[in-house]
Amino acid sequence: MNIAHTRFTGRHMVAVMVGFFGIVVAVNIHMARLASGTFGGTVVENSYVASQKFNRWLADARAQDQLGWATPVSLDAGRHVVVTVPGTGFTVSGSAHHPLGRAPDIALAFRSDAGDRLVATTALPAGRWQVRLTIRHGANQKRVAEVLA
Repeated sequence: MNIAHTRFTGRHMVAVMVGFFGIVVAVNIHMARLASGTFGGTVVENSYVASQKFNRWLADARAQDQLGWATPVSLDAGRHVVVTVPGTGFTVSGSAHHPLGRAPDIALAFRSDAGDRLVATTALPAGRWQVRLTIRHGANQKRVAEVLA
């Protein structure tokens, strides 16, 4: 029984190396395209400046929590943002942002509707939206960020 053996030559090694690194480069290019195609912006413009403001943001959050306002945010059947406030005299302003930046921001204005509800005058298009609101009552204010779909 005679088994023919092929020798592993330099050409075989070149083919293995080119194939291996070709696959690595192709996967890296594919992953880079996916990453750049799905991320629509920056988290913060300047990390250092954001770190300097962090303690103030914590203090503002504690002050908002002490107000005791329960302000649930939702969408109605017509895709209008609805904020339920604990009484009268509240005003709400804000905007809706597409999480990936694929659609322009939408400014939101609110009108009073049936007692404790404030309803946006503009409906949101289909999809997920990050809604950033400022709720005011007298000199007090509360900032709310919600993701609505």
